[in-house]
Amino acid sequence: MIDYETYVRIRKYFENEGLKYSQIADALDLDCRTVAKWVNEKRYQPRKTTHRRSKLDPFKNDIIRMVEKHPYTAAQIYHRITQDGFDGGTTIVEDYVRKIRPPKTKAYLKLVFAPGECAQVDWGSYGTVKVGSTTRRLSFFAMVLCHSRMMYVEFTVLQTMEHFLGCHQHAFEFFGAVPQKVMVDNLKSAVLKRIVGQAPVFNPKYADFARHYGFTIVPCNVGKGNEKGIVENAVGYVKKNLLNGLDIPDFKIMEPVVQHWRETVANVRIHGETGQKPVDMFRKEKPFLRPLPNMPYDIGQVKPMRASRQFRIAIDANHYSVPAQLAGVRLTVKLYPDRVCMYHDNRLVARHVRSYDRRCDFEDPDHPKALLQQRKRAKDQKIFMRFLSLSDKAQQYYRQLEQRRMNPSHHIRQIVALSEIYGKEKVALAIEDAFSFAAFSCEYIANLLEQRTRPRKEPGALHLTRSSDLLDLTIDHPDLSIYDIEKGNKHG
Repeated sequence: MIDYETYVRIRKYFENEGLKYSQIADALDLDCRTVAKWVNEKRYQPRKTTHRRSKLDPFKNDIIRMVEKHPYTAAQIYHRITQDGFDGGTTIVEDYVRKIRPPKTKAYLKLVFAPGECAQVDWGSYGTVKVGSTTRRLSFFAMVLCHSRMMYVEFTVLQTMEHFLGCHQHAFEFFGAVPQKVMVDNLKSAVLKRIVGQAPVFNPKYADFARHYGFTIVPCNVGKGNEKGIVENAVGYVKKNLLNGLDIPDFKIMEPVVQHWRETVANVRIHGETGQKPVDMFRKEKPFLRPLPNMPYDIGQVKPMRASRQFRIAIDANHYSVPAQLAGVRLTVKLYPDRVCMYHDNRLVARHVRSYDRRCDFEDPDHPKALLQQRKRAKDQKIFMRFLSLSDKAQQYYRQLEQRRMNPSHHIRQIVALSEIYGKEKVALAIEDAFSFAAFSCEYIANLLEQRTRPRKEPGALHLTRSSDLLDLTIDHPDLSIYDIEKGNKHG
């Protein structure tokens, strides 16, 4: 049986929008047969129901009186009414008792907290969020001061220990002080083991963190999550007031969004329980809180990890480089929410900004330098050995290059390259000739090789065309009188 409103919607979908029976059924979550029936009804005529008499009807008033007088079970009630003449089955009695019995509401004590006495913390989750090129679960940490209801909220994509402690740290910095107690659920970051009747076993890292900041850890009793109802209400308030309908294109927008929300909504609203603004009550509560320590706690989580052959450390599906000489070496890695630090022999060897994307590679430009230099030295050594194999005088030639304060590596690389062009024998001969000319450089060797490869033309024979040019020569008789004249001039 449907109500009048549903009947109107069926007729509207069918007549105005022209939808089929199956489409209307999907839209209204009805059976197709129900839709087909009411589409053909011109008027809404609810079916008249007739009350069927039951064997239990004469005994219902007695059952009601028994339930109100004492919490009898259905079996006890069935036994009593059979003695009065009821001859039906037990199922009808159980169904009726379940229907009329008032629900059991558990009573809880209302917890009252003095100013500065306690804060409650908890995690919340809300779907997934885009981080770079991937998606991760969106989590948020909430800490609420129990007296003033002053709230700190921070969004993360992990709920690991470094994030748990980091959010505590940021919350204390936000309040500018520390409460005397922090009430937590029995999550593994805080409580490792909880057995009824025994003292809880706290996570050593969290216990050390609590000693540093001077607060006492108060875990809820087993199965008593209601004891931290203040922060659970705050988690629900974050989901309903901040996250409900919020468009989150990327995780990086969450920090400014939640900061603005804390300042303009969460901590300045009139709280439903206290009837006052949390920010106003916090001003009165703050003098009762404990001051922050002089130095913050080192929240880094230490993990031994071995660098790969590509001198990388894998964290959160990403890879971070270390110096190349540490490939295959076991390192100490410290994880912080915002950075990753690698240590070797208690010395910081690498530091990277932590990424929550996936399948990304982060390399410090200085890290492969040692490997590149090593490869360069190996290559230079290989070239040097090839140079020495060119000639018996190659080593002496190299010393001459060094004595002249030249760049020997450059010259021997060029000479080795010349040997690939001209051949080893010609280069060896050029090196020997270079000693004769005291010419020590790759340019001299190249010049010698070039000159020897040029073709030389042989001189041709002298041909005379006429015999008179050589045999029939006429020579005038020399005039010797000029000598007598010159001799007379000298004596005179």
